[in-house]
Amino acid sequence: MTIAVIGAGAIGCVVAGYLSQAGQPACSPRGEAEGRQGRDVLLVGRPDQVKAIKTNGLTINGARGSANIRVRTVPRLDQPYDLVIFTVKTQDLEKAFQDNSEYLGTGLVLTSQNGVQADHLLSGHFDRSRQMSGIVMFGATYVKPGEVTFNFEGDWIIGRPLTPLDATAHQVGEVLGKAFKVVMSPDIMGMKYLKLFVNFNNCIPALIGKSMQETFADLDLCRLSMMLLKEGLDIVRHAKIEMVSMPDFPKEKILGLAGMPLEQGAAIINKTLTGLSKEPLYGSILQSILRGKTSEIEFINGEVVHLAKHLHFNAPLNERVVNMVHEAERTGKFFSATDVKNAFSIKSMEAV
Repeated sequence: MTIAVIGAGAIGCVVAGYLSQAGQPACSPRGEAEGRQGRDVLLVGRPDQVKAIKTNGLTINGARGSANIRVRTVPRLDQPYDLVIFTVKTQDLEKAFQDNSEYLGTGLVLTSQNGVQADHLLSGHFDRSRQMSGIVMFGATYVKPGEVTFNFEGDWIIGRPLTPLDATAHQVGEVLGKAFKVVMSPDIMGMKYLKLFVNFNNCIPALIGKSMQETFADLDLCRLSMMLLKEGLDIVRHAKIEMVSMPDFPKEKILGLAGMPLEQGAAIINKTLTGLSKEPLYGSILQSILRGKTSEIEFINGEVVHLAKHLHFNAPLNERVVNMVHEAERTGKFFSATDVKNAFSIKSMEAV
């Protein structure tokens, strides 16, 4: 199975790097020899990323140690591939398709974006039988072109968004399983709605420009995370959307957290998110802003804002955080933690 990964950001580099590595012999003279899968994995990136990886190889540090991997990297697809994995952000999907459409007429496509809209956005370009959808539960941080940090391991959940699971989907799972822990899902969209809320607090580090660990060391910002979560879940309940448990992450984990008193839930968020990884972890929304790009905020917190408007409800807290993230995108300037607390009328927990 020939594989192309479109998007040389954090997740794209990890996926292309470890899939290439999985296909290479354990002992290759001077690191030059490649196995079949090593030859058959392509990474599509921006010109600066292509140049860096061609010159220096792809460097991945973190949960699996340090590795420098040779990955074939180009700025555009160069031929049809059996499987094309889109690892760009949701807001960049259409451009990624248009830039590579010459060789996207055949083969399977697999999305990996946060939120729930990626498969819908691509459905106008691909027959539903070619579409597959993924949920990435491992974490990575983009350092610079050709270098990423693999923060922590996790499942790669694979399913069919528009059709039932079939033998072809399981074949894709087996191939990706050579490098990652793959779990096949019969209800990938129900799981995507749960994953939406796993990513829901990525907006807060994006407001203050700090890592997840630094951000959620502040209990007041953990309290804000609870407030956003409670409001978001309330909108999804009104929409009668059924979330589905993911492997190793039952939906009760999110529902139970949201049902706790504010201070109790904030303490759990503090403990969980400050211990995510040894290396600083920068959420996907912040990583985009740091690179001078628009973020996926409209497809995370913005998803419940749009859903609320459709239902003739309001989601004022999430609408405010979306607007503030957009301000950070436009100006390149972050808010202080005090600014954020004042914007959401949060009194210091120490004073409560």
